[in-house]
Amino acid sequence: MKNKLQELLDAKSQKHFATTSGTDMHKRLEHVFFHSDGPVGDKELCDKISKNSELVKLMGPLSKTEVPIAGFVNGIFVSRRIDRLYIDKDNKQIVVLDYKTDTSKDVFRDKYIIQLKEYRDLLTQVFPGFTISCKILWLCDFTLENII
Repeated sequence: MKNKLQELLDAKSQKHFATTSGTDMHKRLEHVFFHSDGPVGDKELCDKISKNSELVKLMGPLSKTEVPIAGFVNGIFVSRRIDRLYIDKDNKQIVVLDYKTDTSKDVFRDKYIIQLKEYRDLLTQVFPGFTISCKILWLCDFTLENII
């Protein structure tokens, strides 16, 4: 019984740590932008991001952070907040960038795909005729994965 209680407490502590560190990382990324005169924001994150030219582009002047969106998907009202949204109106292209702090990329993958499909479906209603793609930025190793 004592071991079981300790396991529960450890699991709760790990979940709290993961949630807190994920929230902190999202807040830090919210203030990272790459402009023509250089990066703005957390130096450590800017250094990691600057190693990937696609990430630099997605965090440039055409991007917005913490973008609220709401509407109906499959007849159900949903309200979401997109971590980073890149909108290129000239080329009619949108990229959703979702941050994930998981250390295992496969545990919640199906859940994340559903989430990103909802984003795409909502954005299609707001931006008809645009090409919409969705990517995950895995913060455990700063890799970028195309999902949709």
